[in-house]
Amino acid sequence: MRSSERSRQEAQPAYVLHSYPFRETSLVVEMFSRNHGRVALMARGARRPKSAVRGVLLAFQPLLLSWFGKSELRTLHHAEWQGGQPQLQGMALICGFYLNELLLRLLPRDDPHEQLFHDYQDTLRALAGANPETDNRNFAAILRRFEKHLLKELGYAHAFEHEAESGQPIDPARSYLYLIERGPMPLESASSGQSGVQLSGKTLLDLAADEYGDPVTLQQSKTLMRTLINHYLGDHSLHTRQLLRDLHQL
Repeated sequence: MRSSERSRQEAQPAYVLHSYPFRETSLVVEMFSRNHGRVALMARGARRPKSAVRGVLLAFQPLLLSWFGKSELRTLHHAEWQGGQPQLQGMALICGFYLNELLLRLLPRDDPHEQLFHDYQDTLRALAGANPETDNRNFAAILRRFEKHLLKELGYAHAFEHEAESGQPIDPARSYLYLIERGPMPLESASSGQSGVQLSGKTLLDLAADEYGDPVTLQQSKTLMRTLINHYLGDHSLHTRQLLRDLHQL
């Protein structure tokens, strides 16, 4: 991105991913914008009681943010709440924190992903509309869709419809071993030393179609996506994933 493009931006659609105190009265805000990707902003005086942005810089709420500066940490000069997004509560809120942590860990700064921004927006709406009283599997399916779309947007596209080596269509009745750097191969063709995730052909096809109604698909897709994300995270761990595991939900 050219320095002139970084110097000043006005009314950019964005979401707050994370914020933390800086010095006595300021905040550093990590945000995800539609046109500029992940950007770090200094919100000067945001912790003062009478700050104009104190009650605006909320996670999971659509904002219009304006900033200036050419360094990696730029300066926020205006924030406007757009409304229209219900507040996340309960399990939906925890899932939202998980989405934000994924973006913080995997999304490079100043790397625009407009489609991913819209996927994130749609996922927040889906979380807000999910009914935890009827079926918590709704939350798991929502997270699987976002994880898959995130990896695809970051260039980690994965094959779910064809075998890795032969290119043959996946057979829903067969069992496969999914190798992270290669893709699925028939389980009977895998050597004893190969490690991967074992799953059914039906699960692979369901993943390709974003269909998670089958409980087996939901369980196997969780294992596969967790393995893939762990691979790309490297040595980093996700605090929200441990929280979800502790709650025995997803």
